[in-house]
Amino acid sequence: MDKVRILVIGLEEAEVNALKQSLNFNYLMVHYDQVPQVKLVEGQLYVESASVPGKYLLVNKVIFHGIYKDDLDFITLLAMWNGPCLPNALGMMDLRQRIPGLVRALSVSKFGGIKRGMVIGEQEYSAETEVVAKWGIWHCGEDKSKFTGDWTSTETSVVEEFIDGEAVRIMIVGDKSWQIRLTGDTWLKSIHNEGSWEMEKDQELLLDSQAIAQHFKLQTVGVDYIVGKNGERYLLEVNHIPNVTVFPFVNKAFIEYAGEWMVS
Repeated sequence: MDKVRILVIGLEEAEVNALKQSLNFNYLMVHYDQVPQVKLVEGQLYVESASVPGKYLLVNKVIFHGIYKDDLDFITLLAMWNGPCLPNALGMMDLRQRIPGLVRALSVSKFGGIKRGMVIGEQEYSAETEVVAKWGIWHCGEDKSKFTGDWTSTETSVVEEFIDGEAVRIMIVGDKSWQIRLTGDTWLKSIHNEGSWEMEKDQELLLDSQAIAQHFKLQTVGVDYIVGKNGERYLLEVNHIPNVTVFPFVNKAFIEYAGEWMVS
């Protein structure tokens, strides 16, 4: 019987070791910290050996975690392969680019009421009220700017009205879900800030996130919303690779889900 080779990309060593406990002698695991060299040949996926340059190994399943500067082609290749991938490669491809991904998600969400603008390349933009510009690919605070009045973009950006309220994330792993309160010392909020933790779930936000996950066929996803002080809720963005290492309850659920997925 041929062994099943599982390619794992981006997970930390602790997660990789935990996943290995789910495998028996019929499985092989290949782990890379960064995106490796791969190629698709007549519908079969191959990854370059870490120990023998130029030697390529047949891959049967892929677990992908992380966001890398030039990973869109890699994700697209996985989607063309159409083999077992966690998360689903086509969904990752559709959401990988921040602005096109947001547009696709807004077509599914019930909470798309934020008024948005967009500039292409370097352009001047003037706002009479407080707004937030977002650009780039990193899904983090470093590529956002809040302003009123005149502003000049350095690259293609989406501009949305600033909503004063509470930032939350609906996190989904398989059939498990959580609502995370995002905190921060400024208007920028993150799961990495001290104080970010699980909170009571808003069932309407959960249903909306589940609809988005189902639409993109993603087994794991993180959907960010802002709940305004007036109680209105708005979709901010969809994280195609939500971090599964920050919160122990998410980490445990992911290891269990991925472990079962690998041997299914």
